[in-house]
Amino acid sequence: MSRPQLSAQPRDVRGKAVANLRRSGVLPAVVYGGGVPSQSISIDAHEFELLRRRAGRHAVIDLSIDGDGKAQPVLLQAIQEHPVSRHTLHVDLLIVNLEEERTVDVPIVFVGQSEAVAKLGGVLLHLRDAVLVRAKPDDLPSGIELDISSLVDFEVTLHASDLIMPAGVTLITDEGEALARVQQPRIEEEPVAAEAEAAPEEGAEGEPKPEGSAETSGSDESA
Repeated sequence: MSRPQLSAQPRDVRGKAVANLRRSGVLPAVVYGGGVPSQSISIDAHEFELLRRRAGRHAVIDLSIDGDGKAQPVLLQAIQEHPVSRHTLHVDLLIVNLEEERTVDVPIVFVGQSEAVAKLGGVLLHLRDAVLVRAKPDDLPSGIELDISSLVDFEVTLHASDLIMPAGVTLITDEGEALARVQQPRIEEEPVAAEAEAAPEEGAEGEPKPEGSAETSGSDESA
C-alpha cells in the first residue's frame, strides 16, 4: 500500500545550536524503536507540516534517512509545539512492526445534524473527544465518525457502541461509555418589572390629604 513519504538527514547538531536549525527551516527530530539505537535526524519543517495535515496523527510514514538505504515505517510518537505560536519544535518518530497491533486514542469526528440542536435550540455536549482502539499500524484511523442525527430530543445519549468501527480496528473503550447528548437550553426568567414607586403610606409628608379633612395650624383660630 502507498504511504506518505518523509525524507531526513542524520543530525549532529544538538543543544542550543538546534535553534539555528529551526530558524533555517529545519526541524529537529529523533527516530527510535525496532530494536535499533535512537538516531538524531533533521527534516524539512515545511514538508513535515504538509504531511502532518494530509496524513493525520496515526498514519504510518515511510521514513528515508540519507545513507541508510531502505525506507522504514514510522509513526508520529510525539510532537513538541511552541506554547504560543503552536509551531512544531521537535518530533519523535517510532519505528513500528506493521504486523504488531497498537493501542492508541483516536479522535471522535461528529457528523450529521441533531434535531434537538437545530429545531429545539439545544446544545451538543461532547462527553468524550476520543476513544481507545487497537489495530495494526496501517489500519489505525485518524478519526472515527459518530453520527449525531439520532439525537432528536434531550433524552437520547450516544454511547461508544454507536460508533461504526473501520475494518481491522477493535474498540477498547467500554461500549457503554457515553459520548454525546444534547442539553436542553436554559430558560431565563424575565425580571419582574419593579413598580415605579412604592404605594405611599396614608398621611405621609407631601401626599395629598383625604378630601374634606381639616388642615391644622400651630394655634386655634378665634370664633
